[in-house]
Amino acid sequence: MAPQRTSGSALDKASLGVKFLGGSVLAGVLVAGMALPAVGALGLTAKDTADSFDNIPADFKTPTLSQASTIYDAKGGLIAKVYDRDRTILTSDQMAPIMRKAQVDIEDSRFYEHGAVDLKGVLRAITKNAEAGSATQGASTLTQQYVKNVFVEQAGDDQQAFLEATKKSLGRKIQELKYAIKLEEELTKDQILTNYLNITFYGHQAYGIEAAANRYFSKSAKDLTVPEAAMLAGLVQNPTAYDPILHPQAAQTRRNTVIGKLLEYKHISPEEAKAATEAPLGIKYREPLNGCITAQAGMGFFCDYVRRVVKQDPVFGKTATDRQKLWSQGGLKINTTIDPDKQAAAYNAVTKKVYATDSVSAAATMVKPGTGEILAMAQTRPYGLDGKQNQTVLNLNVDAAMGGGNGFSPGSTFKPILAAAALESGIPITQEYPSPHDMDYPSMSTCEGTWKNSTRNAATVENESASEVGPFSLKDAMAKSVNTYFVQMEQQVGLCPMKQMADKLGIKNKANGKPMEQVPSMVLGTQEVSPLTMANVYATFAARGLYCSPVAISSMVAADGKKLQVPKANCTQAMSEATADGVTTLLLGVTEKGTGSSLGLDGGRSIAGKTGTTDNRYAAWFTGFTPELSTSVWLGGPTGNVSMKNIKIGGKPFSAVYGADGPGPIWQLAMNDALDGTPKSSFHTVNIPVPVTPTPTDGATPPSGDAATAGNNGGGLINGGFTFPPIGTDGGIGGNNGNGGNTGGRRH
Repeated sequence: MAPQRTSGSALDKASLGVKFLGGSVLAGVLVAGMALPAVGALGLTAKDTADSFDNIPADFKTPTLSQASTIYDAKGGLIAKVYDRDRTILTSDQMAPIMRKAQVDIEDSRFYEHGAVDLKGVLRAITKNAEAGSATQGASTLTQQYVKNVFVEQAGDDQQAFLEATKKSLGRKIQELKYAIKLEEELTKDQILTNYLNITFYGHQAYGIEAAANRYFSKSAKDLTVPEAAMLAGLVQNPTAYDPILHPQAAQTRRNTVIGKLLEYKHISPEEAKAATEAPLGIKYREPLNGCITAQAGMGFFCDYVRRVVKQDPVFGKTATDRQKLWSQGGLKINTTIDPDKQAAAYNAVTKKVYATDSVSAAATMVKPGTGEILAMAQTRPYGLDGKQNQTVLNLNVDAAMGGGNGFSPGSTFKPILAAAALESGIPITQEYPSPHDMDYPSMSTCEGTWKNSTRNAATVENESASEVGPFSLKDAMAKSVNTYFVQMEQQVGLCPMKQMADKLGIKNKANGKPMEQVPSMVLGTQEVSPLTMANVYATFAARGLYCSPVAISSMVAADGKKLQVPKANCTQAMSEATADGVTTLLLGVTEKGTGSSLGLDGGRSIAGKTGTTDNRYAAWFTGFTPELSTSVWLGGPTGNVSMKNIKIGGKPFSAVYGADGPGPIWQLAMNDALDGTPKSSFHTVNIPVPVTPTPTDGATPPSGDAATAGNNGGGLINGGFTFPPIGTDGGIGGNNGNGGNTGGRRH
């Protein structure tokens, strides 16, 4: 049945009445009589009332209603629906007709007969209130209620604005009346009703009829039945008192009242009314799981990362307020770079090898070389807000500014950055250093001057094994991860070029946002970074030196269908192709004969990578890549304070965790799954000549300390003003004139 409508003459009379009412002081008096029985108690005179009415702006515009945004993976699959307010805006034909009738019948049965103000309703309310001696009955029309809801919507989370929008004052009532009149002039009744059903709060974080239908009955608003529509319509008056979850009997009683109104106004038959009244509430409740917590395959953390990108990147608004407004209004369709297959591979690997209940956690990020695209972001502990079942919202893959913590020391996975700086500065890939088992950190040049070790309590660095004594070539030192070799290279290169190379590779700051310090232990990875940062560094090597800043969003459409700009990867050539190829060649040595030799992939696919382990086994890493994919895996305590010695991880006991046996197998499993079906491709590499030991002519012995010539087993090296004496035939090393830096990290 169609909604009841009056004849044209009745509408004309109502319209004339409204216009007369809107232009007279009587408007304020009537509204006051309806809601405030004692106008004088407010100190407002009739003149005040008229002035207030005249001063209200005439160009009232309804706000863009906040609604849910949707985040999708790279293949169009839904990651999560996120919102400040759970709302999906519908058109009138997307709502069940019975829902529209029920809402009108219970809230404003004469809605289609009167204008912005229901004169009969006002007079009835005044009479009832006078009889009761208090404001027991109101006469706000559905249009006036809609206007009030608009003010509440505009207030958002601003508590003061909310109180202002809901306070019962004469001024507020007059303002609502003025805006209601304007709306009735500009919109049809059906449009006002549709807007009302989209904006109204139905309890349990459900705004609008679509969210309400989904929340209580797990269906769309277009599919609501008579008893379901009646229950929802009845909620509006008091969502708390008629809450069907907490107060089912009150909700049913209220529902039956609405059913009675539907029968009274002939919108349902007596038979339909009887069946609806006798029906159970039939609640099929869906918990209001807001946003990222609903994401599957461990994508909650990536979902949260996307949210932070929208709120922080200037491309989405010049100010934080602009970006927050875009996010809060919602209705966004956000397409991301995450590959669901690679995400599943990463998530399966970290959760299979490390349990959520373990004292340590694991995190893995995958990046596509040459693009900056984040393809996977996974960790062992589930995303959640309440701390149950080891839930956390701390994203272990990213920096603090993007939802992570203070990061983790990357250990020896940082050494390739120095190697890149060295090759760029002209040091040959065949470079050798004496590389003693242990040594004091020598003095080193910085961007501002010179770093010097303490003369009283000199900091030292040592290799993992006492048998690791040089000389070593760069290839062997990288494969075996020899600490003293890289400290000696660091001295020759200088701290400034290494810091500048780190900057080019996206490591301008530590994970906590503080600048990287120019200290000798930098090469040993003692300053905290995130897995995303390291995955992107190694992706640069794979892309032959092309660095691209990380990106997570591929496209975005606003609620009005307009395509929005999104952050693009900022790609720059961080180093020459020859340098990148050289580093890749060195890292191939790590996985072929070095510390990562146990981590080969299926089908003999070539991989390059580096292990890393920090002092006290607080963190262990393996970061590696193929030409198509770079992955960094970290393993350790979520807050960095769990020593991985004599520990059980994923049900497996470890006497001490290393990069190759802790995070390495996670990386191996993730990469095998992620690359399954991907054709193999080859790296660009460089030829590293095999060092030839020089032989003295005619049995002559070169003079000790000669930096230009060499003995049978070695030669002198002059590094940045610090002289390493030649190595004699007995393999010993000469004296050391340098003073050195702070403590270093382990290297495997």
